[in-house]
Amino acid sequence: MFDKVQLAENRYEEITNMISDPDVISNQDLYRKLMKEHADLEELVNKYREYKKTSETVTETRGMLNEQLDEEFRELCQAEFEEAQEQLEEIKKELKILLLPKDPNDDRNVIVEIRGGAGGDEAALFAYVLYRMYTKFAEKCGFRTTLMDYNETEIGGFKEVVFSIDGKGAYSKFKFESGVHRVQRVPETEAQGRIHTSTVTVAVLPEVDDVEEVTINPADIEMQVYRASGAGGQHINKTSSAVRIIHKPSGIVVACQEERSQLQNKEKAMTTLRSKLYDMAQREQSDAVAQDRKSQVGTGDRGEKIRTYNYPQGRITDHRVGLTLYKLEAVLNGDMEDVVDVLITTEQAEKLGNSGNMGDEF
Repeated sequence: MFDKVQLAENRYEEITNMISDPDVISNQDLYRKLMKEHADLEELVNKYREYKKTSETVTETRGMLNEQLDEEFRELCQAEFEEAQEQLEEIKKELKILLLPKDPNDDRNVIVEIRGGAGGDEAALFAYVLYRMYTKFAEKCGFRTTLMDYNETEIGGFKEVVFSIDGKGAYSKFKFESGVHRVQRVPETEAQGRIHTSTVTVAVLPEVDDVEEVTINPADIEMQVYRASGAGGQHINKTSSAVRIIHKPSGIVVACQEERSQLQNKEKAMTTLRSKLYDMAQREQSDAVAQDRKSQVGTGDRGEKIRTYNYPQGRITDHRVGLTLYKLEAVLNGDMEDVVDVLITTEQAEKLGNSGNMGDEF
């Protein structure tokens, strides 16, 4: 691991010099590529430099403790030595994680699709609850959300809703939400007070902006325009600004109706289409990835679940990692950090376990 980090620092310094070269600056494609590589290496290099500085402190204080010192100064040196040792161990762990293979989509914006599964109106109502939970969590993370398309029910829920979350690292925070979410609660319309079980499916797609990643032939798409509207006549638009795009080769249909202009809605719908095609291409590259997604999203049946929200007990359970928390109300209000952190930590632990014993040289 030491060799890997040293090579990363050498490359970082090399790029630092290159991006100040007028010839490189004039080549915009090369310049953008180097700037991205520079940004990708920066956190690792800064952590490695912190490691080296802390390691020097450990060496210096250890040497001082071998000298003749008065008791008060020795105690100060001993405290500094122990503190530096603890910091060094923590930095080692952080370096190991930074060296793990990174999901190339982690820094991307995301497009989230929520659809009611089993449970009819109750599932649609919970789809709205999840939409609210995600938008509040996104706000806490400093991300921006934009509603793109929705299909409301008369009682206020969503049969389906599509929205984007913009911010660096959005995918890394939301990628674990793909799958079937099960809710157990007493519906307001239930006179007998019986608990009903409903499901909602969530799909999280990394947003693709780079046209080089996904090429769409204009002849392969059909665009339809219509008037945007909501349940009960809400949000009625008197002009045909809403856009629906059909990608004929794949059969994918996307729509956007929240922007005022037809052009803006078309641009957002095309972004969604690119993301769906990118996701499809990724799944086709690996049977393992395709099987993973199948197990995550499923068909919306009650048995295919990744998480359960139990209202009577105030409990939320993530079945993938065996996590149970009795703070349902807080989570539904956007306090998702405890859930997301466990999922991220579990993924990192699995990667560390697959990578062998790293860091013995430190």
